[in-house]
Amino acid sequence: MSDVRVILLEDEQYAADALIELLAQIQPNIQVLAVLESVRQALDWFQKNPSPDLILADIQLADGLSFRIFEQTQIQTPVIFTTAFDAYAIKAFQVNSLHYLLKPVDAAELRQALQKFEKNRSPQALAPEWGQLAAFFKPTPNWRSRFTVQQGESLFYIETADIAYFEGDDRYVVLTTRQGKRHIIDYLLRDLETLLDPKRFFRINRSFIVQIDAIESITLMSKSRLTLRLKPAAKREVIVSAATASEFKAWLEA
Repeated sequence: MSDVRVILLEDEQYAADALIELLAQIQPNIQVLAVLESVRQALDWFQKNPSPDLILADIQLADGLSFRIFEQTQIQTPVIFTTAFDAYAIKAFQVNSLHYLLKPVDAAELRQALQKFEKNRSPQALAPEWGQLAAFFKPTPNWRSRFTVQQGESLFYIETADIAYFEGDDRYVVLTTRQGKRHIIDYLLRDLETLLDPKRFFRINRSFIVQIDAIESITLMSKSRLTLRLKPAAKREVIVSAATASEFKAWLEA
């Protein structure tokens, strides 16, 4: 049996590692060529490399919906989606005859999806209407106007307009106000991206979402890397990732 060349579109390392392990157990002839965590990274990869045999794609990547990849480049490759979206949204895949796996990915369901792939190894077998699918997952236009925070036994809210930036990791997110006050909030950065007005806020890397008025200065480090000085000042260096530098510059001018 020849090798099956696979690309993973996944921005969560633990999810990618778990999926790679499952694939190895179920179908040892699968060769994972790359794990791509953003739309921009994926577009760059597909422009420079031949098409794989199969794509396993999360819906929400580090910089947006994975549908953007398939809308912007010609990829004639079967796709198995992995998603944490609810059952209502899953109906979109059923209508368009796509494979899908609900996270956390179950080994038996993955095996079944791979078997279906083997029976239908043709570019047309899983050719979806990307525009129709994307319509099910568009972020709400009702941008969040305030966030509730807790201080001791008290709850109060902060207007979104008074927020300078959000800083986070896999455990928690800290909201920093224009006055320099810091509050832990019960959100992940990826969730905040769907709640914040994209004209005002931009996710510059895996750790920061910044408000445009909080940018005091920008320093060019190289052709593809920028460093920001924020107000109030962040407690660590703030770098615009190379993957988002071009999009960030376009955002500044929008």
